[in-house]
Amino acid sequence: MFKSISSTAVFAGFLAAFVGFASSFAVIIQGLRQVGATPEQAASGLMVLSILMGALAILLSLKTKMPISIAWSTPGAALLASSAPLEGGFALATGAFVVAGLLVVVTAYFRPLERLISAIPTSIAQAMLAGVLMVLCLAPVKAVASLPLVALPIVLTWLIVGRMNRIAAVPAAVVATAIAISLTNDLSGMATATLVATPILVFPEFSWAALVGIAVPLYIVTMASQNIPGMAILNSFGYKPRSGPTIGATGIATMIGGPFGALSVNMAAITAAMCAGEEVHPDPARRYWSAVFGGVLYIFLGIFAAAAVAFISLSPPILIEAVAGLALIGALTASMSGALKDTENREAAMVTFLIATSGVSALGIGSAFWALLFGCAMVALNRVRHRNPA
Repeated sequence: MFKSISSTAVFAGFLAAFVGFASSFAVIIQGLRQVGATPEQAASGLMVLSILMGALAILLSLKTKMPISIAWSTPGAALLASSAPLEGGFALATGAFVVAGLLVVVTAYFRPLERLISAIPTSIAQAMLAGVLMVLCLAPVKAVASLPLVALPIVLTWLIVGRMNRIAAVPAAVVATAIAISLTNDLSGMATATLVATPILVFPEFSWAALVGIAVPLYIVTMASQNIPGMAILNSFGYKPRSGPTIGATGIATMIGGPFGALSVNMAAITAAMCAGEEVHPDPARRYWSAVFGGVLYIFLGIFAAAAVAFISLSPPILIEAVAGLALIGALTASMSGALKDTENREAAMVTFLIATSGVSALGIGSAFWALLFGCAMVALNRVRHRNPA
């Protein structure tokens, strides 16, 4: 088996993991902090999440001999970052993570629920996601306005590198941000900072507001933007893993990691293509090693998650939000395009987008749920009107 390892597969796996981690770990931290996590709890969440992702990628890839890449839900973290703080604290958030994982497991093995989720119009789900992402994607503009000497070089780095290599744009911006933080802050405290994270168990608590406002939207976003596209990308390269056990395993991993702050373990989308393409190896049967070595690097990066959190804590929050926003612009573009593609329900999609962007909450439930509810209601009314024209 080990004779099938190739240097190109090792490189592709390491590159995919580095891009996945560097391009969005700031979004994960921002999302966890927004729903009440302390810096130590955020480091715990990032560590457990990375280790679970790596371990599951290694296990599934070796078992199936397919390059099954596992990732976290960056759009899901953006959803948390745009949510109102929970009155009950981080314990309610960990409860929502566990429920979201449970819903993924149920969906994997219970077809009626899968059909119910599939009934949500794609344009409405994409509009909700676009509204959630818009809040963070405005951060680079705000950062340039408030900290021009620091933020502008970061944005320019992202812009210039992106014109040459789109995949390298966000990691380059992360490096530029690290340089900016180093030049504008006293780093002496890093010498005594804890570099290896410690898993912190936060016993889950449950409330209707957290379940409806976080768990359900997180589940829908994860399925719509990660698990379903991830399976589709693997299929496009000729790999046909069984969707039930594969997606179900990500839900189980989420349930295990949820009490430690791991918000969502799911199928990779963009990095899945990096591990499954011809550039990994001419022989499709030998490409699975790319996902295996990507998993190894995720575990390594997860162990030192506390160092990332300690370093980021030196920066003004708006600067980290700006990096997160740059990482999400591609996802925002895709979701906006998907939201407006359906001309018949374009108005409903726009209303969904506006409600999600507003960030308002009602009855203790965040805007993402209300955006879905009103958007689906408008689509239903449109269908009734077309069936029964005046």
